[in-house]
Amino acid sequence: MANLPRLKTKYKEEIVSALKDKFAYKSIMQVPKLQKISINQGVGRYTVTDKKVMDSSILEMTTITGQQAVGAKSKKDISNFKLRKGMPVGVRVTLRDNNMFEFLDRLISVALPRIRDFKGINDKGFDGKGNYTLGITEQIIFPEINIDKINKIMGMDITFVTSAKTDVEALELLKQFGLPFKNQNQNL
Repeated sequence: MANLPRLKTKYKEEIVSALKDKFAYKSIMQVPKLQKISINQGVGRYTVTDKKVMDSSILEMTTITGQQAVGAKSKKDISNFKLRKGMPVGVRVTLRDNNMFEFLDRLISVALPRIRDFKGINDKGFDGKGNYTLGITEQIIFPEINIDKINKIMGMDITFVTSAKTDVEALELLKQFGLPFKNQNQNL
C-alpha cells in the first residue's frame, strides 16, 4: 500500500468529523472537501524581451509542484501590451489528490513561514462560491528553488477549489487543514 499524505489522513480522520459537528451535516458526504489546487504564474511582460523566461518558469513551477507545468498562450491581440495571439503569457498547473495534499502540506509547513514579516494570510480572497485565491509575491519562498539559478523573481496565484457551498464553510475547511489566516480580533 502506498504511503498516504499526512493531510489526506488528517482530513479523513479529524476534519470530516469536526466540520460535520460544527455545521450539523446529516451525512459525511455533505462535508466540503478540497477538490483541486490551481497554480498560475503570469510571465507576459518578460517573454517579449527574453524567450528563456518561459522555459525557466515552466521548470521552476514543475520543481515546486512535482507535476509537469504547461505554458499558457494569449487568446487575442492587445496592441497596448504589445501582445500577439499565441504569445506565451503564463504557466499553470492543476494539482489533484495526493499531489495536491503533498503540495498543501509543503506550503503550510515550509513555504509560508519563509515569507518575510509573515503574520498570516488574508481571508478576503474568497469568491463567494467557496473557492479561495492566495497571491504569493516571490517564488523563492519554496525551498526547492535555488536562488542562484533564478532569472527573475515572480509571483504566483494559488487557488484552492473546494466543494463548499459558502465562504464560511470553505474558510473553516482551510483553517482545519492548517492555513494560517490572520486573526481578526488582533486589531481590536
